[in-house]
Amino acid sequence: MDFPQEIMIVEDEVITQRYLKNILGQYDIATVECYDNAKDALEEIRQNSYEMILMDINIKGSMDGIQLAREILRTKNVPIVFITAHNDTETFQEVLELSPYGFIAKPFSSSDVEVAIQLAYKRYMTYKENNTNKKVETEKKTEIDISENYSYSCIDNKLYSSGELIKLNTKQNKLLEVLSKNINHVVRYETLVDEIWEDSEISGSALRTLVYQIRKQLPDLPIVSHSKLGYSLTKKS
Repeated sequence: MDFPQEIMIVEDEVITQRYLKNILGQYDIATVECYDNAKDALEEIRQNSYEMILMDINIKGSMDGIQLAREILRTKNVPIVFITAHNDTETFQEVLELSPYGFIAKPFSSSDVEVAIQLAYKRYMTYKENNTNKKVETEKKTEIDISENYSYSCIDNKLYSSGELIKLNTKQNKLLEVLSKNINHVVRYETLVDEIWEDSEISGSALRTLVYQIRKQLPDLPIVSHSKLGYSLTKKS
């Protein structure tokens, strides 16, 4: 089975860092970088792309691994596998809100790491493939019906109301393009941010503000918020 080629390890214990690097060194992985704090990890991931992150929950600095993962996922669509010695329900529920691709429980063995990475990477590649296929199928359509009043044209990538073009700015149009082409499906926050702002750094409230502006202009457009997950355009049956 294939392994991701660029892996970031965020772990504050030097011994565990070395152990993980030794395990990953057995496989055909091009890049393995280690960091022990959120500040350095964020700076690195802003400049370089990774196909997977192994994230310890307890790391150095004021930001823990869960907070760091949440910050990364605002702008990057990257699979994260959490490394943890925690087994309390509250911590587990907090991690689950981020829809992680897997867990590695301490203490772990070489086979534990191998299986967790392979399963997570397979899930991630399947997710990407399904999204690509869904996008291709949607783009074959010339028009997407959103509601009785609204439709989205796949020819000029514009929103229409009762046949009349709705004037929106570039980012508003891009948001509605992504939501329309994924109609009735939740699009994660990080995916929307990545599609709309690409590699630009933005504030945490930028997406919420963008959605608010559209809702204010088009209050009957069925944009649905999904707490801690993302947004969707939900077509009423």
